[in-house]
Amino acid sequence: MVTGLIAAVLVTQAVGAEAKPKPTIAQTKARLAKLNDQADHVVEKYNQASEQWKKARKDYNALNGKFKQQLERMDSLRAGLVSVAVSTYQSGDMLALPNLVTQGDPEALLSGLASVDQLATDRAHKVAEYEEATRSIRGQRDGAKDAYDEAVKLLNELRTQKKDVEKLVGEQERLLRRLNAYNPGNPNSPGIKYTGPASGNARAALQYAFAQVGKPYRYGGTGPGSFDCSGLTQMAWRAAGVSLPRTAAGQYSWGSSRRVSLNALAPGDLLFASGLGHVGMYAGGGKMVHAPRTGDVVKVVPLSSYHGIFAAVRP
Repeated sequence: MVTGLIAAVLVTQAVGAEAKPKPTIAQTKARLAKLNDQADHVVEKYNQASEQWKKARKDYNALNGKFKQQLERMDSLRAGLVSVAVSTYQSGDMLALPNLVTQGDPEALLSGLASVDQLATDRAHKVAEYEEATRSIRGQRDGAKDAYDEAVKLLNELRTQKKDVEKLVGEQERLLRRLNAYNPGNPNSPGIKYTGPASGNARAALQYAFAQVGKPYRYGGTGPGSFDCSGLTQMAWRAAGVSLPRTAAGQYSWGSSRRVSLNALAPGDLLFASGLGHVGMYAGGGKMVHAPRTGDVVKVVPLSSYHGIFAAVRP
């Protein structure tokens, strides 16, 4: 009895010694901050892979469509060649030169020669067309196959990226809930009204962005119920009639000739941070509107509260 009690106590002590202490609030926040920095880049990489896959799929579908059209053209040309061959066989090649010579009628001979020349020209033309179509379709088939293979490769990469993002997002959410700081947002949030100094298409873009305030951040999101950072800026400027690339890096490259100084910002300017891992929009009055990260919502914040902004682009 005593021996069993001692054994139980020893086991309990061993388990207690092995159990890791729960991380402190400060440690949890530090881990979350590190994850947030990683997330900006992982989500950007996922979005880039997604866009590359969409383009490869579009290229394949376009080439495959042309391939099918060319097949139909080949079938038509093949039918034409068969028709010429059948016609020649059924006539017994009566227009061949030896037969014409034995007719003894000069006018018939000249007419027949003209027909022979026309038949030969038509046949040669159809053969040449068929051969050209064959070469063309072979090239289009190979192009479509290459495009398809590229799309499959990128799709597999995209799946890998998606797993990485979801693993990271899962840990972010767990830490946020532990800190009681997880904000699920409202996909149907009515947003807020923009009353700032912007005008023209910049005002239209900001009106759209402000109308999304309160909606949850979601990686890969382009609305209407959730957004990631570049999804929000892309859709806001689309509402203003300007087509931006999907990713933060793409928007930065697109604006290479539209860069503006951070000391001369105007409402609507795109603001880039985190080494191109994040993008928001200047709202005027020292504020920006953006979709921050997992566990947060589209919001308007002071510029001073967001660190690492290094460049601006004016669409």
